[in-house]
Amino acid sequence: MRNLIVTGGAGFIGSNFVHYVLENTDMNVTVLDKLTYAGNLASLDGLPADRFTFVQGDICDEELVDGLVGGADAVVHYAAESHNDNSLHDPRPFLDTNIIGTYTLIEAARKHNKRFHHISTDEVYGDLELDDPQRFTESTPYAPSSPYSSTKAGSDLLVRAWVRSFGLQATISNCSNNYGPYQHVEKFIPRQITNVIDGIRPKLYGKGENVRDWIHADDHSSAVLAILEKGRIGETYLIGADGEKNNKDVVEQILTHMGLPADAYDHVIDRPGHDLRYAIESAKLRTELGWTPSFANFDAGIEDTIKWYRENESWWRPQKAETEAKYKEQGQ
Repeated sequence: MRNLIVTGGAGFIGSNFVHYVLENTDMNVTVLDKLTYAGNLASLDGLPADRFTFVQGDICDEELVDGLVGGADAVVHYAAESHNDNSLHDPRPFLDTNIIGTYTLIEAARKHNKRFHHISTDEVYGDLELDDPQRFTESTPYAPSSPYSSTKAGSDLLVRAWVRSFGLQATISNCSNNYGPYQHVEKFIPRQITNVIDGIRPKLYGKGENVRDWIHADDHSSAVLAILEKGRIGETYLIGADGEKNNKDVVEQILTHMGLPADAYDHVIDRPGHDLRYAIESAKLRTELGWTPSFANFDAGIEDTIKWYRENESWWRPQKAETEAKYKEQGQ
């Protein structure tokens, strides 16, 4: 594989993957991104012009998608509407992008017989009890709880059906919660970091007991590349770095790393239907493909992330005021 199409490559985990591929392989990358509020061309600054191309467009545009996929070796599909709060306010864009967009891409990949990798989320599995020793595995039944997670579950099932019905050369990965550079300030970790930088007390949903399984975006990128190169067609791989932490602990670690008292935050009303706990069992990925995370220590990963946001204020500053105004309207 020499030429990749990366959908949603101006978004958070997509842009991190593009940087990772261009820095660690000799592949050429074409990014297809609609540039909604979550896409940011500044996230793609500094990439080598001879190996990188940007195309602004919609993954639901059949003619555009067909032309791009026909000239590539593989498609890595990151593009998605992904914010739970937004899906509760207006579900329709999630249906358009996550369902119809995925359908458009897999039809093009099927037509041109191209390798396809689909990026998904652990949220398709629903949630676990806080005291449950179990983790999600590739055989965990789907139980999505929001318009976001249900449309991602639907897109996963489309890919699986196209593999079985049409021989689509595809793999799927479901990943736990990402953090790291280039993440929109609406998301939990960058919102807290940028609030502290601005002298604003961080905001914590409810009691902060909800647990997420955190993974640095660089580790997600390395795992996806391993699956793309070595994964078995038709298989699903779960990507996780054993990073389970509740939201309260994450906020307190951020505050401590930034030189403030660990309790210098405010509680806000909880999100409707807020999933309790996600936890990934990534043994299949590690044993079959030999993958291991670089940021196995969450403390080191969060320190790296804080450093990036301190040094790249020009990247996140234009998003900040509008994001906080929206949260204020919601009482959060």
